[in-house]
Amino acid sequence: QVQLVETGGGLVQAGGSLRLSCVASGRSSDTYLMGWFRQAPWKERDFVAAISWTGGSTYYAVGAEGRFTISGHNDKDTMSLQMNSLKKEDTAVYYCAAASKDQIPYETGAYDYWGQGTQVTVSS
Repeated sequence: QVQLVETGGGLVQAGGSLRLSCVASGRSSDTYLMGWFRQAPWKERDFVAAISWTGGSTYYAVGAEGRFTISGHNDKDTMSLQMNSLKKEDTAVYYCAAASKDQIPYETGAYDYWGQGTQVTVSS
C-alpha cells in the first residue's frame, strides 16, 4: 500500500503561482509513475501532469505545458507541481496519484493510489 498526502493548495490571484507537493509513504519504492489530476465542480477528473520513475520522463496536459512543471525528489518519496501563470479555469481540487505498473499516464485508471486532494482557487 502507498499513502499519498498533498499540500500547497490555496487561494491565488490570476497570474500568480502555487507549488503543490505530494508525499508518499508506505511502499512508495514499488511505484513506477506518479501524476497530478484535477477535478472542478460538476466535471470529470482530468489529467494534469505525470512523471515516470523509469527514466524520468514527464508528461503534461495541453493546458499545463509551459505553465506547470512536475518534478520528483528523494527517491520517489516526494513529487511537486510548480504552477505559474495561473488562470481562473485552473480552479479545482488537485489530486496526487501513483501507479504500481508502468502505464500510459493520461488516464485515471492507470493509477492505483490517490491522495485526498488539495483545493486550488484562482481569483480573477
